[in-house]
Amino acid sequence: MKLKITFLILIIITAIGCNCDKQNVRTEIKTQEFVEDEKQIRAIFDDELNKGKCYENLRTLCSGGSRLSGSKEAANAVQWGKNLLQSMNLDSVYLQDIMVPHWVRGEKEFAEIRFSNGKKEQTRICALGGSVGTPKDGITAEVIEVFGLEDLEKLGEEKIKGKIVFYNRPMKPTHINTFDAYGGCVDQRGGGASEAAKYGAVASLVRSMNLRLDNFPHTGGQGYKDTTQKIPTAAISTNGAEYLSKMLKEDAKLKFYLKMNCETLPDATSHNVIGEIKGSKYPDEVIVIGGHLDSWDAGTGAHDDGAGIVQSVEILNIFKSLGLKPERTIRCVMFMNEENGCRGAEKYAELAKANKNEKHLAAIESDRGGFAPRGFSVDGTDTVKNKCYTKIMSWRELFKPYGIHQFEQGFSGVDVSRLKDQDIALIGFIPDSQRYFDFHHADTDNFDGVNKRELELGAASIASLVYLLSKYGL
Repeated sequence: MKLKITFLILIIITAIGCNCDKQNVRTEIKTQEFVEDEKQIRAIFDDELNKGKCYENLRTLCSGGSRLSGSKEAANAVQWGKNLLQSMNLDSVYLQDIMVPHWVRGEKEFAEIRFSNGKKEQTRICALGGSVGTPKDGITAEVIEVFGLEDLEKLGEEKIKGKIVFYNRPMKPTHINTFDAYGGCVDQRGGGASEAAKYGAVASLVRSMNLRLDNFPHTGGQGYKDTTQKIPTAAISTNGAEYLSKMLKEDAKLKFYLKMNCETLPDATSHNVIGEIKGSKYPDEVIVIGGHLDSWDAGTGAHDDGAGIVQSVEILNIFKSLGLKPERTIRCVMFMNEENGCRGAEKYAELAKANKNEKHLAAIESDRGGFAPRGFSVDGTDTVKNKCYTKIMSWRELFKPYGIHQFEQGFSGVDVSRLKDQDIALIGFIPDSQRYFDFHHADTDNFDGVNKRELELGAASIASLVYLLSKYGL
């Protein structure tokens, strides 16, 4: 009996040993792949930090001024993008024709607080995108301060009619992710004018979407409802909002004067700009990386979204520089008109859906500024989102040495989100968000506000993800 038990134990030990050997072989194979990918990603970062071109490309792009859709500067940026991609000896470079809105600010806005004792003080405002202008002699009216759209119904037409509604809900500072803070108050900007008009307001002012206190008003998109009167709407700086709020408590009958010269012109012709490297094994499987070429007319759109544009171009440049031949097609898309219409993204999605000869694997968007990289967010239909998230999580150790640790399921980007119904993995690049809203849609968003090293680290991070997606797919 003892001999039988001993023999059985030996068999079990032998079996365990064989299984361990097989497991070791599998681990060894995985480790070899990991080491290969680790070396390649290191090479990507080294190449970008030593020879990167995105910072100088951004300097050139921003030197052409702001790039509001429909403007001469936006048209110049399209030509700049096409010329840049053609200079890189890519497999193909082409334009996609679109029609875009053409709103113009006109002569600079003027505003002042007029106190009941006759004193006047100028304050800075900027018209929100798409706003109508004021009459030639401007608008003067009393001000009623509110802290959200829901306050309007409580006040009613009796207290609002004939006045300027002043939305003064600040971005909530306790949100660590500043985009959450932005989302918590941007409804005032987007729909505040039409909501105020429902109760007879003659204009609306919106506290700028900015966490810090400064004197720079931040513009941005807003939309009118067809069922209400279109009234002028403008942003006031955070310092200006604080001051106006304080003065209203001391002088409830003060008036606000504003003069705006903006107007909407007929739609204009523009383009998405596209360049690509064909995949060596799966040319019909496409990985898109893109940002938006247009910007608001405040500043020169360095962070929003010049950074995303030059990082997207840089992915192609890195692959070229290192002699990497992607297994799947890598396509850089410079989307036009994200800021006030998304016409470029809609056109791209329409054409992608109609093209039965290729399949989009993933679409990556960089549109959160040129700050230090932190990670990626994944979106899409439930099936592809979960699949992509699982795949990216399996690569997290490869990103750890570069401070990239934030991998989550969440919003990807405004432009690539138009592809959501096509079963494509949508990925948003996540840089550090703490300083983004110091610049967003303001005169401060210029080239000198972008850090060269942070911009390059972001480009290398995205290129590393594209390398892995191209090699392994989903």
